[in-house]
Amino acid sequence: MTTSDPTARRIVFVTGPSGAGRSSALNVLEDAGFEVVDNLPLRLLPAVLDEAGINRDLALGIDPRNRDFSTNIIIDSLGRLTGVAGLAPELLYLDCSTDVLLRRFSETRRRHPLAPDDRPSEGIIRELEMLAPLRARADVLIDTSDLNVHQLRAEVEHWFAPGGQHKLAVSVQSFSYKRGLPRSVDMVLDCRFLTNPYWVPDLRHLNGTDAVVADHVMQDPSFAPFEEKVGDLCQLLLPAYRNEGKSYLSIAFGCTGGQHRSVVMAERQALRLAEQGWQVSIRHRELDLRKREEAGAR
Repeated sequence: MTTSDPTARRIVFVTGPSGAGRSSALNVLEDAGFEVVDNLPLRLLPAVLDEAGINRDLALGIDPRNRDFSTNIIIDSLGRLTGVAGLAPELLYLDCSTDVLLRRFSETRRRHPLAPDDRPSEGIIRELEMLAPLRARADVLIDTSDLNVHQLRAEVEHWFAPGGQHKLAVSVQSFSYKRGLPRSVDMVLDCRFLTNPYWVPDLRHLNGTDAVVADHVMQDPSFAPFEEKVGDLCQLLLPAYRNEGKSYLSIAFGCTGGQHRSVVMAERQALRLAEQGWQVSIRHRELDLRKREEAGAR
């Protein structure tokens, strides 16, 4: 939910499956100046959301383990607050893939709260089913599957920085088709038709952030018209999404290995959008993964 009033108090409902980073996200919001109420029983929600008593940005941690948990109550509360002068309600959903959630529970040896006597996988499935309506309603969705705690902090700060105005923010990323499509992206653009620097021995070990690689990719006759059309598409869609009330838009560029062509396109489009005044963040999934692997090998 966006608002044209930069002085409006933000009310952020924070939820997601256990193990996806809800507590970490709330800590970031608290550091950012939000008043944080975690694990709130929903029967107390009306009192907390009394408009007359909200005098600062508010973050509410919603835990599906509560016995009075109800997606309908949360969605109804968001609807009731929408349009109230001076308030800007939003739903932040921390998403995560099932296999990563299972690995996190296995590594910490924690029991899943919805399956204390069963396998964690059973509890994960139950919880995701319960939360499905909230995931579909989310104003901001952050997939934490590939994020460490520092990257999660950066993502939350990006969307909810102090004094941040309610406008469309754009996330641009690169990825490898070999590892599958990124989760929760709005637009996916395939760069595999462009000249592949991988087949040039001197460029293979480099990546799309290196100028020599970017120059090689840009020499492809198809690059300039492709870049122009993508830019035109963004100029058409981004204002429309913003006017529709969307808080964020995620654009992903893919190539075979996620090292060269997709990185070049992501870098150039992120720069272009930033120069046009859009709030932009950039992430290279495969390059980030390689950095983590290299750091772990030391």
